[in-house]
Amino acid sequence: MATGKLNPSHYPAQRAAKVVQHYLNTRYGSPYRLFGLHQVHSGHAEDVADSGRKYQLEISVQEFIRNITEKCSAEVLFQRGEKLNSPEVQVSCEELLKINTKAQEDTLYQQYKMSQSLSAQHLPDSHGNIEPDMEPFWHLGIVAASFVMLNESTENTLYNVAQVANVTQLETENEQLKFDYTILLHDIVSQEILHWKLLFTWSPSEGVKVLQMEQLPRCHCEKPPGTP
Repeated sequence: MATGKLNPSHYPAQRAAKVVQHYLNTRYGSPYRLFGLHQVHSGHAEDVADSGRKYQLEISVQEFIRNITEKCSAEVLFQRGEKLNSPEVQVSCEELLKINTKAQEDTLYQQYKMSQSLSAQHLPDSHGNIEPDMEPFWHLGIVAASFVMLNESTENTLYNVAQVANVTQLETENEQLKFDYTILLHDIVSQEILHWKLLFTWSPSEGVKVLQMEQLPRCHCEKPPGTP
């Protein structure tokens, strides 16, 4: 792995910056607030004694739903050792975190707390389309999948969410909406589609809490839209 100044468009900087995206979504993402990497402006990598490799980044992060972009500073530490832990992330994106989605989230929460009837497949469908009332659950799937992508990330990985294969709402538990999702992740390095089953809860006050995540056996399935 290269050290020193990095080419912002090359994989080492892009992979580290993508980890920042996953981290922001696990901490601050919601059905109405979703973060993505817009651009890497600069990057620097260094070995840190026995700890691992640290990346210092200047990036632009986009909040997709409102199309707002902010330039942020971030630091990512990929740890060394037999047991690989999630990368450690520090990031400063103050303006994006001020986006207030409380009213929308409260409305969605009350609607589905009462009905408990959500069941959907293929978000997006084979043509890349999503019904407007399902968009919050596509966003929620990306937020939940970000826990998997952050946990699985190393200096040699790069992931995107390809599709929510299916989502089922379960019985509300402790005032938290509860969901069973099957999510398809695009492993960009290997070009494989990985199937993950996620059980998680969500509420406006508590955010997403992942209860279980399990990678399902590989299958030779038809690729979802938007993948090579």
